[in-house]
Amino acid sequence: MVLHDLLTVLSGVVVGFALGLIGGGGSILAVPLLLYVVGVSDPHVAIGTSALAVAVSAFANFAQHARAGNVKWPCALTFAGAGVVGAFIGSTAGKLTNGQHLLALFALVMIAVGVSMLVRRGPDGDPHVRLTPRIALKLAVIGFSAGMLSGFFGIGGGFLIVPGIMLGSGMPMIYAVGSSLFSVGVFGLSTAANYALSGLVDWRIAAIFIGGGIVGGFLGMRLAIRIASRRGALARIFAFVLFAVAAYMLYRSVGPLLAARA
Repeated sequence: MVLHDLLTVLSGVVVGFALGLIGGGGSILAVPLLLYVVGVSDPHVAIGTSALAVAVSAFANFAQHARAGNVKWPCALTFAGAGVVGAFIGSTAGKLTNGQHLLALFALVMIAVGVSMLVRRGPDGDPHVRLTPRIALKLAVIGFSAGMLSGFFGIGGGFLIVPGIMLGSGMPMIYAVGSSLFSVGVFGLSTAANYALSGLVDWRIAAIFIGGGIVGGFLGMRLAIRIASRRGALARIFAFVLFAVAAYMLYRSVGPLLAARA
């Protein structure tokens, strides 16, 4: 039990660090860590538990970024408000989908987003962006779509929210990272509540995981601020995390499916 708890805490530190650094990667990392390191056997329980743990960790990291001035509040609230509706719809559909198929689809979406982050060109963004009706509409549409995908795949959604907020508002990535964490928390709580209603949350593991996540989040946020001035550095780190974890999840989810058909 001691080793199990230690692995859970360390997994939480890794997830919190990713959230603090790039505003995403929380459930992207949490789901496979819960399945393959902590040892949760049911993919749906792993998804429900990770959604709760990542949501709480995201709010803790969000508070740290807000104190550092990295949050554009009007944009963050608009995106989250539209996204929470999509998250509930998506999570309802996700519970009805085969767990292994869900993980494989999850990995493919991660690869697509990683590629989009690497090929993105142009200026770093407007650090003084303000919410206009046009930007509000774009953020609402993108937020609803990101929320639906977030709920369907059982993730906090930061890997969708960060590029989504950048696309909708034109803000630099360091502000998108800080602003995204509010939506990650809201989407995660919506998804976790839906899964909890079906008994698909391990509360003890979630509590231990959150403790590690808060510590990791502080470390990640400090590093994000330090490297934000390096053009494209956060985007490259973001994409690398997506590719590495997606490759491993495809190996673990698609391999058994192919073997079963052989």
